[in-house]
Amino acid sequence: MKIKKIKDLFIGSNNHGKVREIKQLLPKYINVHSTIDYKLRSPKENGKTFLQNSYIKSKYFSKKTGKICLADDSGLEIDVLNKKPGIFSARWGGKKNNFNLAIKKVFKELDKVDKNWRKKKIKARFVCALTIYGPNLKRVYSIGIVEGRISNKKIGNNGFGYDPIFIPKGKKVTFGQMKFKNKFKIDHRAKAFRKIRKFL
Repeated sequence: MKIKKIKDLFIGSNNHGKVREIKQLLPKYINVHSTIDYKLRSPKENGKTFLQNSYIKSKYFSKKTGKICLADDSGLEIDVLNKKPGIFSARWGGKKNNFNLAIKKVFKELDKVDKNWRKKKIKARFVCALTIYGPNLKRVYSIGIVEGRISNKKIGNNGFGYDPIFIPKGKKVTFGQMKFKNKFKIDHRAKAFRKIRKFL
């Protein structure tokens, strides 16, 4: 599929950390808009997968603004918790998406499953689904996954969300301890973005 270069793009997210990361991944020639400029609330995410939710957001914001929209839906899957929090990752932080609360809930749920989990390797992954949707544009999407494990404590102030408790495979530090340029090389959002970049 051939698409004209996108010069104007709306990022469909009210998560400032996510908007900041996506902006850094985009080519410099793209003029970026976000929900902050338009004072738009996010739609109800009632999809059953990350991809469905990213599509819901991209379509909703595109219709509201008349612009081509890039929307991301991402989250953390923990195997021993039956892949929870999954698509509910942000909602584990309550109405204000407080990820300190969300991280406490992760630890609490792990304690319920296994009191000794901190001494084990708890397999997990970050998943990111990206969808581009807009006027006269056929939907474009991609998925990026990074495997890893859960840290036995919260470490690091970089990134956002669950970054301080996720240690990517082959590394000894959390995403929260990594500089963005290092995280960018391996994380789920960057992997999804590389697949979709040819359309930008």
